[in-house]
Parts: sequence; structure tokens; C-alpha cells
Amino acid sequence: MYIKHVLGTNPLHPAYRLTRPPAGTDPGPLGWVGYEGGLVELGVEAAAGFSFDNESPRHRHWVQPFQLADRLVTAGEWAAFVDDGGYRRPELWLSDGWAARQAMDQQAPLYWERDSSDWSVYTLYGPARVDPALPVVHVSYYEADAYANWSGTRLPTEAEWEVAASLEAGPAAPAVALHPEAARPERGRLRQLYGAAWQWTASSYLPYPGFRAAPGAVGEYNGKFMVNQHVLRGSASITPPGHARLSYRNFFPPSARWAMTGIRLAKSD
Repeated sequence: MYIKHVLGTNPLHPAYRLTRPPAGTDPGPLGWVGYEGGLVELGVEAAAGFSFDNESPRHRHWVQPFQLADRLVTAGEWAAFVDDGGYRRPELWLSDGWAARQAMDQQAPLYWERDSSDWSVYTLYGPARVDPALPVVHVSYYEADAYANWSGTRLPTEAEWEVAASLEAGPAAPAVALHPEAARPERGRLRQLYGAAWQWTASSYLPYPGFRAAPGAVGEYNGKFMVNQHVLRGSASITPPGHARLSYRNFFPPSARWAMTGIRLAKSD
């Protein structure tokens, strides 16, 4: 993500790798998977193998019935949001988000550019036409929340994400890719939980009940950031194996766009 931002802000838009993957296959319409909710347990036990301190302690949490989208929002769906004036309608945006959009003159996701006929996007393979089948990435929490409002949905909480993901197979260890692939055309289950894009949640990055920052360097890494950040779950296509797991709590400021972030929508029953 760091080197992509370095190369992507270069006016020559150099490619990190020249060999491009094939175009994405249409993942089909967005589907929904329902969950009963209830009193659940989240997080990890401190002795249950490696984890960062912010993933524990394990604790109980009440979750209302909810639904999660079965895949991530695509670039094609995001283009419809843009064409419908999504970046020009303050009623869709949080106040801070609208101020950030205006200050940065944001009109589309990071790395998107519009020419006379269509959108292009910078990837680590170099510039390319926006592929409508691929997940939209490099959007801020503010953009994600505005899109959810536009679509009549919302973003999931991190508890909802973990409850749903705990019922699916754990993350595999696919080869690291430089850009997320399209969702496979499967129905009735969650797709792209891992290995596509970090997924914004509606949850502020706060300590779990009973959390105490560890002494030394580990405490410096996680505990000190528990303010003005939002939690992301899952993993991205460029995430190294071993850093994708059910309980992993990534976090970024709500204005951040350089990370490979995407969107999974939610609804309340």
C-alpha cells in the first residue's frame, strides 16, 4: 500500500509490475445473508496462539438480528453512485466527511481519473480502465458511509462482521495479488471475507472490555491509537499470509484512502 501510494502520486504513473491479470467476470447481483444475532462471544483468549493485544480479551456482546451483503461493492456500482451525484450531495455525508471531501475536492475514489469518455484507475499494474466487476478500493470511511446512505443500507459493526465470518471457513493462504479480483458467482454465502479489501465497519476503534495496553513496544503499537479511528476487518489482496484472521482488528482514521479499503454493506432486520 505504501509503494502504491508513492507510485500513484507520481505524475508518470509507473507500473510496479507489467503483467496484468485478466478482466474480471461479472459477480452477479448483490445478495444478502441473514443472522439471528443474540448474545455472542468476540475476540480471542490470550493463550490461544498469536494475536495482537487489541484482539482480546474475549468478551460477551449483544447483537441484534442483521443481514450482510454477500460480496463487496463493485467499482461499477460505485460509478453509479458517482453518476448520481454522490459526491455533490451533502445530505448523504457525515459533517466531518463532507468537510474533508470539500477540502480535498474529492470526486471519486483515490486513483480514479476521468477522461472525455470514461473512468480510469491507477493500479500497481499501471493505469487501466475501471473494471466494473472488481471491488471498489481506496475509499475512506466517510465515502463508505455516504455510499451506504445512498444505497439505503449501512455499514456493519465489527461485532456483526465477526459473528458472520465465524460461521464461514477461515482465511485460506492465497498468493498475494496486487489488486483484488472479482467475487466468484456463488450464492447463499459470504464471499470476499478475506483476500480482497479491508472492509470498513461502523465501529470506532476502542478497547474491548477489560483491555489493558501491554507494557513496552506492543502497547505503543495498539493502545495509543484508540481514538479517532475506525475498525476494518478481513484482509486485502496484498495482505501477507498470516495477517488475515477472524479476530484481526485493523484501524485507520476515517479520512484515510491510501489503504486498500473496500465496502461490505449491512442491513438491520
